[in-house]
Amino acid sequence: MTDLTAITALGGTVARTEVFGALTITENADLGLASLSLRAGQEVPQPFGLMLPGVGKAVSMGEYAAFWTGRGQWMIEASGKAEVDFAAMLKSEVPECSVTEQTDGFAAFEIASTQGAAPIEALMNKLVNIDAKGFEPGQATRTGLEHMTVFLIRRAEDRLAVIGMRTLAGSLWHALAVAARRLED
Repeated sequence: MTDLTAITALGGTVARTEVFGALTITENADLGLASLSLRAGQEVPQPFGLMLPGVGKAVSMGEYAAFWTGRGQWMIEASGKAEVDFAAMLKSEVPECSVTEQTDGFAAFEIASTQGAAPIEALMNKLVNIDAKGFEPGQATRTGLEHMTVFLIRRAEDRLAVIGMRTLAGSLWHALAVAARRLED
């Protein structure tokens, strides 16, 4: 029998973390993701007690979070749930909704600053065509980053999440690391 070893999106057996001056970039390999879509005429549910956010917004409560992805659509996040059937957990909360597992389709990177908002905003200014100062905590958007499409979530003044396709995890890490390294100079 073959022994299988789980690997992260970046190919390691443990999540990658690297420090670039005031910025720390961490691969969030434990994040469970599932999409939730309303069906025709359906009321907006409150899975895990979350008040699902409106256009361009993100919310969190405990180990769960959600961000808006389209009309009647959200991505639901669950810390520490990458190794379980998170979509089944979500479906049990909202049986009337359409739910699709997304954990293995995406890679998430958490960026934290030890010097407040300025390094996060400087990094955003290098990477994306978004007004970094206007992209405040609790906001989320889908945008282009180099040749990739990503979700950005401003978790706090000093924290930003970048979620992109798992197949492009190496390219996304490289883009984030190069930009962060250039800010050190």
